[in-house]
This record gives sequence, structure tokens and C-alpha cells, in this order.
Amino acid sequence: MRINNIRKALYAISKILGDVNAVKKGRVGKRIGRRVAGKGTGRMMRKLFK
Repeated sequence: MRINNIRKALYAISKILGDVNAVKKGRVGKRIGRRVAGKGTGRMMRKLFK
């Protein structure tokens, strides 16, 4: 249980750091597009293998 909490926290931190890095480099639009595409793909895969 404890390892899952640590993993969750690390993923959250890395996501935030990735967002900050994208803002610094001016690639926010690209990052948002990829995130939306990834969520859509995940939803389709979920429906496919339900």
C-alpha cells in the first residue's frame, strides 16, 4: 500500500515538472495535444478490451 502512494506521488511530481518544462520551452500546446490524444487512446482501448 505504501509503495503505491509513493509511486502516485512521484508520477504527480513528474507530471507537474513536465508541465513547467513545457511552459519554459514554449511547447504547451504540443503537450496538451499529446495528453488529450493519450486519454482518447486509453478510452478506446478500455472499450475494446472490456
